[in-house]
Amino acid sequence: MESATEKTNRSQFWARSAIGVTLAAASAVLLTLAFPPYGLWPLIWVGLVPMALAQYRVLPRRLSSLAPAIAVGGWLGGYLVPIFAGSGSYMTWLPLLIGAITLLTDKGNRAFHERTGYRWFVLHGAVGWVGIEMTRSFIPIMGTWAFVAYTLYEQPWLIQPVSIFSIFGMGLLIMLVNFALAQGALALFDRRWRLDASTTALNPRPVRRWLIGVGLGLVAWTVLSLALFRPATTPAVRVAALHLFDGGSPLGRAVPQFEAQTREAARQGAQLIVWPEVSINGDPQVERTAEFQALAAETDAYLVLGYFIEPDEQAWRNEATVLSPVGEFLGVFGKAHPVVFGGERSAFLGVYPVYDTPLGKIATIICYDLDFTDTARRMARNGAQLIAVPSRDWPAIATKHYTHVVFRAVENRVAMVKSDSSGNDSAIVDPYGRIIERAVTPGGSEAILVADVPLGTGNTLAVRLGDWVGWLCLAGVFFFIVLDASSKRRAR
Repeated sequence: MESATEKTNRSQFWARSAIGVTLAAASAVLLTLAFPPYGLWPLIWVGLVPMALAQYRVLPRRLSSLAPAIAVGGWLGGYLVPIFAGSGSYMTWLPLLIGAITLLTDKGNRAFHERTGYRWFVLHGAVGWVGIEMTRSFIPIMGTWAFVAYTLYEQPWLIQPVSIFSIFGMGLLIMLVNFALAQGALALFDRRWRLDASTTALNPRPVRRWLIGVGLGLVAWTVLSLALFRPATTPAVRVAALHLFDGGSPLGRAVPQFEAQTREAARQGAQLIVWPEVSINGDPQVERTAEFQALAAETDAYLVLGYFIEPDEQAWRNEATVLSPVGEFLGVFGKAHPVVFGGERSAFLGVYPVYDTPLGKIATIICYDLDFTDTARRMARNGAQLIAVPSRDWPAIATKHYTHVVFRAVENRVAMVKSDSSGNDSAIVDPYGRIIERAVTPGGSEAILVADVPLGTGNTLAVRLGDWVGWLCLAGVFFFIVLDASSKRRAR
């Protein structure tokens, strides 16, 4: 027969489990709301605090890793499932898989911090998160999607140091704030409750030091950002991004509409006009060449033309070229990051041309290249001042994908012009991440974005050093793996 003590322990177990799961779910909600389309960006700074309380204090020890599994899996579910809903894609199941992996890999975290007196708590959490982001950036199907820094895309006054530390530096700062606040919350919890007799209350002195240190770091970052956030002094170019919903018609059938938009953009003074991804069926250097050359001459504008070549026995080509007003094709860029399940390829893969024109030094990347840090950086290293981004998005990513343009612009200090052939998300962004013009219309619309955008310099530490903070954090992940193993040996 069950004793009264056993009944009490069992009821406490289930109560703690329920509260812990609720706290973890709250973190998933906070993280989801911080991202577009909700845009409650301040929540990204505190999103992981409820999860940490659940993992390190509320949940029974053997269930502690359930907290990050629910928080991370639930947040990615809220982020990815709406994007791929109804597609039958494995991406709708990816949050469950990541949640399961987190459940297994985070099992020892609570024990590690108890063995080490929580002295590594803030650094371990922040470095681990950014190290995982760095790892994800190598995976073709993931890239930089759902990076926490993207929540700040409408706060250019705060993100300028990514020109030094790249997007990974911004993510590291966000996570340092989260885990410093989480450690403070654990210390406050210990002052009132002791759910496990073996739990040692946190020493308030190092907790205060971490809070003060991270707080000063946030202030220093903000001051640096405000110092870097200045009006551009470089020459401006009048550019246009064609934004057209083709109604799902076969690719390449909307050329007459794009031609009409090109003429209208030229009437508004556009000197550089960006057509979207795969807007032309066939290589304009080979097919209908005279037609496109006549259009460039008529409008006296540089045309960035996204085109595709029908599939052969292997794959189809996804490329972009720049046509000058005098009818000269300046070169070809082949999509550097083809969509792995889309069968894309290019004979120009691995070539990163930058075109020296009277307007400035112009380059192109294509759609999915936005989701990786390396392509735009290669263009900036080659001297690009303005990068055109032909794209073809679907409605569910419209509020998310154009946010990547902001960070590629600031990282590399270049202007960017994104033109979308599905009429979902087009934008013109200056080298400091200011969104000058945008058309974000999930489901498609027709518009012509025309604006004067200052050229960039392409001269930043992030261009020269790359994702150095991400690499440091990835090294930190391995450091903590070794430290965990050595702390176990010492404990034994």
